[in-house]
Amino acid sequence: MSKFLILFYGVAAYFIGVAGLLCIIAALAGFIPYGFFLSDPVVAINPIVWNLVLVSLWGFIHTVMARPGFKTIFTRVIPASAERSTYVLVAGVTSIGLIGFWLNATGMVWDIEATLAVYSLWAIFIFGWAFLLAATFAINHFDLFGLRQVFLNFKNQPLPPLRFVKRAMYKYIRHPIQTGVLIGVWATPSMSMTQIGLSIGFTVYIFIGLWFEERDLIKEHGEAYLSYRRSAGKLFPKFGAN
Repeated sequence: MSKFLILFYGVAAYFIGVAGLLCIIAALAGFIPYGFFLSDPVVAINPIVWNLVLVSLWGFIHTVMARPGFKTIFTRVIPASAERSTYVLVAGVTSIGLIGFWLNATGMVWDIEATLAVYSLWAIFIFGWAFLLAATFAINHFDLFGLRQVFLNFKNQPLPPLRFVKRAMYKYIRHPIQTGVLIGVWATPSMSMTQIGLSIGFTVYIFIGLWFEERDLIKEHGEAYLSYRRSAGKLFPKFGAN
């Protein structure tokens, strides 16, 4: 692949990845329907079972592609500079597909009507996703989404490794991006049987994914990360230990 094509690929992957995230947020907020790829209602499949398969497949793909061993093998096939962009592209496509093929289930888990509570929950919902976005910039948003890699490759410059830093919310929470997701998938005034499968699925995925991620981080950074684990909370802030 030429440097220009890799750059174009990375930019396109970035926007598709963002579109996938926005698709999930829009569905949770009720702006777009679940199952928008399904032209006719699917009645022969149990929606709970189908949705469980979808979110499990989504989580499996994301978890496997994030592992160092997979990246090592994968970069034998594609340029290393495009590896992160490919992950972002797959994340975007699978996220759109997750919502687009999600089946609706009947029933409500809760449906809050009190005005103050509704506004408060929507405020928390917005905070969660804004917190996620801020957390990406607190480390390196453009590296996380693959743009830094393809741009430096285009400029024919080496890719210096990112330093292990603790800034902003990372001083108190080790995984604030996942904290934002957890807030976003649960802080809604209405929780349908359709949505709760997604909320539970994402929650399970986060805890499984973080188990693997922390193992990789300890292997990569050793005592520096072990010390960080003692000083900062995993998903909720830990104060007074920094």
